[in-house]
Amino acid sequence: MEEVPERLAAKPSWLITQLAVHARRLVFDGFTAAGARGYHYRILAALDEFGAASQAELGRRCRMDRSDVVAAVGGLVEQGFVDKAPDPDHGRRNKVTLTRAGAQQLQRLDRALDRAQDDLLQPLSAEDREVLTRLLTRVLARHEPK
Repeated sequence: MEEVPERLAAKPSWLITQLAVHARRLVFDGFTAAGARGYHYRILAALDEFGAASQAELGRRCRMDRSDVVAAVGGLVEQGFVDKAPDPDHGRRNKVTLTRAGAQQLQRLDRALDRAQDDLLQPLSAEDREVLTRLLTRVLARHEPK
């Protein structure tokens, strides 16, 4: 590994940015091996946790652009992981629901994501991982829109 200037290596923002590169690669590889993308995981997780939702709701919950939601939902429908049908309560909106196959795919993706987390955070104990997660959550909350 090449030497890094100390003024960089001592900055949490630089460290977070460098670590994000590795995190993205590990997660991407894990999801690709399971035939999915990060957007698929976000949508399946939101449907599992919150239940059926419109595509607009999914976009807000998953922090995805509307066109990305449409594309991802379309792919998930083709694979049989979600159903999309007109919302009986709102004529111009579709409701997206998780299928049994989608719940199984979500479990596969959860395992892939867990492996990526374990690989990324391998040098840390379980307690250190909890502390890191708590600290990152606190910092992120400070910068989230109110």
